[in-house]
Amino acid sequence: MLSVHSSPLGPVGTRETGGMSVYIRELARELGRRGHRIDIFTRRQEPSQAAIEPFAPNVRLIHLAASVSGDAGKSSLYPHLDEFLGGIERFRSAEVLDYDLIHSHYWISGRLGSRLRQLWRRPHLLMYHSLGEMKNRSGARPPEPDLRIAAERDLARSVDRILAPTDREKHNLIRYYGAMPERIGVVPCGVDLELFRPLPKGDARRQLGLDPEAPLLLYVGRFEAAKGLDLLLLALARFGRNRRLRLLVVGGDGADAPEAQAFKREARELGLGDRVLFAGRIDQRRLPAYYAAADFLVVPSRYESFGLVALEALACGRPVLATPVGVMEELLRGTHHGLVVDNASPEALARGMRIMSNGFAPSPPAELRAAVADFRWSAVAAAVLAEYAELPATGASAGSGPPLPPTVQP
Repeated sequence: MLSVHSSPLGPVGTRETGGMSVYIRELARELGRRGHRIDIFTRRQEPSQAAIEPFAPNVRLIHLAASVSGDAGKSSLYPHLDEFLGGIERFRSAEVLDYDLIHSHYWISGRLGSRLRQLWRRPHLLMYHSLGEMKNRSGARPPEPDLRIAAERDLARSVDRILAPTDREKHNLIRYYGAMPERIGVVPCGVDLELFRPLPKGDARRQLGLDPEAPLLLYVGRFEAAKGLDLLLLALARFGRNRRLRLLVVGGDGADAPEAQAFKREARELGLGDRVLFAGRIDQRRLPAYYAAADFLVVPSRYESFGLVALEALACGRPVLATPVGVMEELLRGTHHGLVVDNASPEALARGMRIMSNGFAPSPPAELRAAVADFRWSAVAAAVLAEYAELPATGASAGSGPPLPPTVQP
């Protein structure tokens, strides 16, 4: 597996570590339990990190040294793919390994995976985790670079197989990138049902030091434009009748990070300073208490490839208010599991908040949890193994499709 820009063991909720890292980590663990051997190659973030880090049975994280700084952005890694490729090949030779397949995560890794496919003549499967074209169409700023869009389009036509997390994403790959339908498998993301489970709301609020009576909304996610936290703050300002309503924000790179400071400043300017609580990044093991403390989770995203936090909230017995992105309509529309608003706008979110806060009767926690029973990681791993079985024994079609561009500065 390739995860060049983000470590699956990184702190979830920070700028470069989100649902993709959770996906890679949990999928690899489950495959390892089934006896498959997985090496995950990622970039070394700190000089003190060991080159090889076993973290589950049959699963190793391999840290590759690279001449880029610890906080380098994704596109800035592109010119260093030759360096990554050399590191992987040296490791493979030293360990006397012959991998059966390459599973890339995100477009940067996909480009590297395509080069390894040509070198090793092994099949290559790619999961994008998000699409630059769709981020741009959602209006998220700053726009994704042309380099990313071009690379994603080339990969869609040259990899042996693509994993999409929803039918919506499969449609987007076909429509905007020219991917062949027969090369796309749809496998959802998963949720740890042992970790995410219902807890009494009162107990959770006491544990977190929260008002036991005030209505409480929850946001969990990274602080990037596509996630729509700015839309949620505007919606909360429009929903002014209930002054007791609070918003608890989980995520970000820390209280002093520029993004966190910007959102705190926006909350103050909107007159929400005392109604928005910024909890910062919370370790995933502690997240269930935050879901349990909330009345409902809000997913205000402009764009989501899937929307993992909605699974986590439902597994904890909490309903979800969401924009029509990712898996939200499949999970929520026409149910008492939550509400999907018409669009990603402050007005639509404010209307949804009014409905959810006034008379909406969600299903009991046990039924909300049952709604995501089919998303357990063991089921996801079984589906991914079925996709692996669709791959050719070797990268037989390597070299087909458009030629790979050189790794030049974007």
